[in-house]
Amino acid sequence: MSNTYDVVIIGAGPSGAFCAYELMEKKPDLKVLIIEKGRRIEKRECPKRRTKVCVGCKPCSITTGFAGAGAFSDGKLSLSPDVGGNLPEILGYDKTVELLKESDNIYLKFGADTKVYGVDKEKEIREIRRKAITANLKLIECPIRHLGTEEGYKIYARMQEHLLNSGVEMLFDTMVDDIIIEDNCAKGVITDKGETIYADEIVSAVGREGADWFSHICDNHGIETQVGTVDIGVRVEVRDEVMDFLNKNLYEAKLVYHTPTFDDKVRTFCTNPSGEVATEYYDNGLAVVNGHAYKSADMKTNNTNFALLVSKNFTKPFKTPIEYGKQIAQLSNMLCDGKILVQTFGDFKRGRRTTEERLCRNNLIPTLKDAVPGDLSLVFPHRIMVDIEEMIMALDKVTPGIASDETLLYGVEVKFYSNKVVVNKDFETSVCGLRAIGDGASVTRGLQQASANGISVARSILEKLS
Repeated sequence: MSNTYDVVIIGAGPSGAFCAYELMEKKPDLKVLIIEKGRRIEKRECPKRRTKVCVGCKPCSITTGFAGAGAFSDGKLSLSPDVGGNLPEILGYDKTVELLKESDNIYLKFGADTKVYGVDKEKEIREIRRKAITANLKLIECPIRHLGTEEGYKIYARMQEHLLNSGVEMLFDTMVDDIIIEDNCAKGVITDKGETIYADEIVSAVGREGADWFSHICDNHGIETQVGTVDIGVRVEVRDEVMDFLNKNLYEAKLVYHTPTFDDKVRTFCTNPSGEVATEYYDNGLAVVNGHAYKSADMKTNNTNFALLVSKNFTKPFKTPIEYGKQIAQLSNMLCDGKILVQTFGDFKRGRRTTEERLCRNNLIPTLKDAVPGDLSLVFPHRIMVDIEEMIMALDKVTPGIASDETLLYGVEVKFYSNKVVVNKDFETSVCGLRAIGDGASVTRGLQQASANGISVARSILEKLS
């Protein structure tokens, strides 16, 4: 391995992978290195899928490795610029539309399903929109291409091999300890193995798992950032029958609500029809909740899960949104011995702890088998509790049954993309030669915009290097 490259990409998630793809497509003689703290995709295996118990792999195979958390997500590609990130604010709406189409075509090239949800059900969508309006909810229409957890893994595996065959070098099981900055310009990186690697261009393409790492890099080097939004909430699980109309016609209904009591923004996110609730583990063993959905019929469940996220924007002197989210998640972990807390909505409303006995009365069987029955009021601030309850009551007007006593709420779901790095239209930070893209820089919030972001920054680099 050389110690000098044209481009070093930190992180092999969708933004980093698509950046490398575009660089090699346009200039195959470039020397490109991806440094990834996790494993090659074929070595990413979560023992919990067999044992049903987390064994504390370091690094976690669910959140790190080639394709990042996207490899084991349910793989929904949001095809609208209105969903999944801030690219329209940086690049403009029309340019974002163009990039989303290009990144979508690359997914199709590597085997994505050609079916798109939410484009051929005009009558049904009008009815959903009508119900949303009467409940003061805003329906954000967004065509969805669903990869599926197991199919997404195969698609990213093909991309990994394509990149390797194209000449991209990849350094796995390796952390970047620091970025070398001289005279306010990035010159290279230092790894946890003591290697010093130089490059003309450094791209930080870490995902949410790496947001805290990049936040500290920015603090240490004076890289300009802004306090971002904190998204904290729960994962809701109901029977498929409750969500059937929304699932069939939209696959993922993206609904936004401003709560009557506090006027806080709450949104639905990452719906998984016939899916399962899952645990994600971050550094230091932090457990947060997520959800998956599979394409294979034999892997489907009887339940639908989705996230409800409360968006909070803080003012000075507050400046540590990631730490705030972690503290709430750690409180839940402490109460549940490092596992995920689950509470029925009936108990949530009544302010009482869910017990094993009451949980067993339900028609609804939890898909996260090691979740611990508990009381979310011991975890969340009162304001977030009120926001969640008011959102669920509003959703019940669109799809009756969500506000049932047996509906399950898992906590805590936190999205670690709150370190908002200040970038220009070429995604260059206040340090020349250092670009920040993807979820970890709070530029994007989903697979498709992250992938499009990778393409965009690659073109900016090529223009500079030419």
